[in-house]
Amino acid sequence: MDELYRLSIELTIWLQENYPQLVGVMALITSMGEELFYLAALPAVYWSIDKRLGRQLGYVFLLSAAINNVAKNLARQPRPFWLDPSVRLRDAESYGLPSGHAQHATAVYLLLAAWVRRGWVWPLALGFILLMSLSRIYLGVHFIQDVIVGFILGLVVLGLFLFWQRAFAERFSRRILGRRLLIMIVIPAALALVYVGVLLLLGAPNMDVPWAEFVPAAELTAHEDVVSTLAGLLGFGVGMILESSRVRFRADGPIWQRIVRYALGIAVALGIWSLRAVLPTDPEWVALPLRFLRYLLLLLWVTYFAPWVFVKLRLAAADAESEVRIALWQ
Repeated sequence: MDELYRLSIELTIWLQENYPQLVGVMALITSMGEELFYLAALPAVYWSIDKRLGRQLGYVFLLSAAINNVAKNLARQPRPFWLDPSVRLRDAESYGLPSGHAQHATAVYLLLAAWVRRGWVWPLALGFILLMSLSRIYLGVHFIQDVIVGFILGLVVLGLFLFWQRAFAERFSRRILGRRLLIMIVIPAALALVYVGVLLLLGAPNMDVPWAEFVPAAELTAHEDVVSTLAGLLGFGVGMILESSRVRFRADGPIWQRIVRYALGIAVALGIWSLRAVLPTDPEWVALPLRFLRYLLLLLWVTYFAPWVFVKLRLAAADAESEVRIALWQ
């Protein structure tokens, strides 16, 4: 592993020394894999472009994020600048392996390509995934193995989602509301149990490592990230089911309606997200439950409460019949 670390750091140094003009471009590309980018982009699809596509992309992203954070915080691997501060062009406090940017880009953009079903979209999706992965190496926040494992995990997440769509979606759509809600609760709960169980088996992190000074912050960030993504996955899943049964809004309509829907929805979403500035961050036993509630409310707003408001304000039409089927190709 030490040899892999060394080779990857040498590649990062070579890229930074020979192509310093790419710093801005790489920073821009990597910003398109950040939480705020997905928070801004995915609701736009769901509220104002294509509701079904928005649900697919949103759930796959959150499922990928939850799995990534659980895996990252169990692997407890360093980042390049933890070993060589000279390569640090961007900050990151969490553990490194696997790369969340590479994993989410793989799952989300390949799902988007599958939805579009045009031959020319696949090279674009793969090209963007490659650029996203390269940006993480260039900026000194990931090793080569981090992005490779992230890419593989992204394929696994997408494969599991597509398998579920083909094998179980029809059966799922026929279940009563309570059963469907239970399934959406069980998925993040199962991930939480796996995380806690393995964490108990692993015990305290090893402090006899060259990057020991970064471990305390990484452990705190680990807990925060797992709580955030599991709460988001729960809120999105429950809200999606409730909306399809109780609200049934439509994402079509005049351009002005779509713009107003997005402006109103994202303003409230950013307001909820920004509550982190006023909520306590210490002690941890207080901060983590509040963080869970904040992300739960945020994703419930995106999937359920915002569409309900849109319909009440006549910013969106609603279907008359219950829309319980969540299929990929329809």
